[in-house]
Amino acid sequence: MIVGEQKPFDEIWAMVKEHKQITVFGCNTCVSVCHQGGNKEAEILASLLRMMASQEELDIVIEDSGIERQCEHLFFEKVNEKLQRSESVLSLACGIGVQFIAAKYPNLPVYPALNTTFLGDVQADGLFTEKCQACGDCLLGVTGGICPVSRCCKRILNGPCGGSTNGKCEISADIDCAWQLVVDRLEALGKLDEYEKIIPIKDWSKDRAGGPRSFKLEGF
Repeated sequence: MIVGEQKPFDEIWAMVKEHKQITVFGCNTCVSVCHQGGNKEAEILASLLRMMASQEELDIVIEDSGIERQCEHLFFEKVNEKLQRSESVLSLACGIGVQFIAAKYPNLPVYPALNTTFLGDVQADGLFTEKCQACGDCLLGVTGGICPVSRCCKRILNGPCGGSTNGKCEISADIDCAWQLVVDRLEALGKLDEYEKIIPIKDWSKDRAGGPRSFKLEGF
């Protein structure tokens, strides 16, 4: 899932306070799981903005709304007219959603209410951990399902480095050495011989091969 974190309120207010009408627009998929961008969060943020507008004696109409995903045309059908009438949108989606709305409504100012942070999983209630950097050349099949690109502080492809001590990274004793995790996982799977294989230099062109990446399904 994509994890996001709501921007400081002062930063949000500075972006939108010059408008006379604002639609605070939630996204109810990834960022709603981390309780930063769903309809509930849009409603709360809209209320805070109304209070700030009242304190500063500004006449701003602030509404809240939301859809399932801000990155697909299909979900905009029920709010299309509303957004077309809006003067501005404050999006509680990841950076993809913000750009999607800006492209879909080219005359509509769109502002990000969140900072997009990483691709991660739900480690525990309220705890989200980075596990993938979408590098475009997945190594999980040879590293026991543990990503050294996102989980090794040095992105080492053949580790561990000389700074690993007792299974911890030299950066911090709170950080597990990713390669220790890889070795332990391969050993548990009975595939420790995989560790002896040298992983070649990574082809980073798949991560950024001359501009934004795209993927098209054949037959569509």
